[in-house]
Amino acid sequence: MKRIIQILLAAFVLTMVPATYACAQNDRTGSAGHIETPRERKAREAREAEARKKKQQQEAAARRQREEARKKREAEAAAQRQREEEARKKREAEERERMRPFRELEANMVYVEGGTFTMGATSEQGSDAWDHEKPTHQVTLSSFHLCKYEVTQELWQAVMGSNPSNFKGSKRPVEQVSWEDCQQFITKLNQLTGKNYRLPTEAEWEYAARGGNRSNSYKYAGSNSIGDVAWYTDNSSSTTHDVGTKRANELGLYDMAGNVYEWCSDWFGSYSSGAQTNPHGASSGSYRVYRGGCWYSYARDCRVSDRNGSSPALRNYDVGLRLAL
Repeated sequence: MKRIIQILLAAFVLTMVPATYACAQNDRTGSAGHIETPRERKAREAREAEARKKKQQQEAAARRQREEARKKREAEAAAQRQREEEARKKREAEERERMRPFRELEANMVYVEGGTFTMGATSEQGSDAWDHEKPTHQVTLSSFHLCKYEVTQELWQAVMGSNPSNFKGSKRPVEQVSWEDCQQFITKLNQLTGKNYRLPTEAEWEYAARGGNRSNSYKYAGSNSIGDVAWYTDNSSSTTHDVGTKRANELGLYDMAGNVYEWCSDWFGSYSSGAQTNPHGASSGSYRVYRGGCWYSYARDCRVSDRNGSSPALRNYDVGLRLAL
């Protein structure tokens, strides 16, 4: 029995050897029952090397594409940030420019210390005075602010979005604006600035034109020689001029004589001889006061005491405004 078992095991081993050999060959050649020749192996290895090389090239190309895409995204993001920064700076510059006239207006408001003065046809006015400048009377005013310049076309445009003036120029005084237009302008201006700008009263206007507490009793606002302080019929060449180009008066106010007339808040009415404190003119009327003379006025009409009045709806190329606060 032992002998028989040994013979059977030997036979089993002999049957397994070819299968094991075939498996080994299959591992080398990849084809069952085929033995890979050296040439085939070399070709296979070349193909495998070429495949690895191609795969590496593809991976490198993919990395380059990813890197290029990353750089492109970063460049686009940087460009977007730059565009946003430029847009922000542009908006800020536009906002600064939009607000510039308002900042300049605030900076140009001159403090006028209150005091008492004689209003009307005082002695230096001589025979040029009209009857409606009389009688002279004593007026006491509280302190206030008055702009050193007439309202320019630039400021009017910034507030109203339009420029009605006949004589165009950003630094020229606005004209062809009625008293009613001025009220609309002031309302919008105060909404934009949060201030309480207004037209001066007639008494405030004359007090400031005379130089307030610093008055030298000049006939015109700042001089007895009108050409020093006013654009009027003899020197204007029949047009308005940039504000502030003539000499200022004692308070540093420009063009209180000539260039354009300036609306005041009061109704036009007759004077009385009694002393007054902070007067606001007549309680009612048909005409609003305007003061100061204009580019076509004669010297007589540019005096500090000269008075004029017209319909609140009047628009003419000789009338503008100056702001008080």
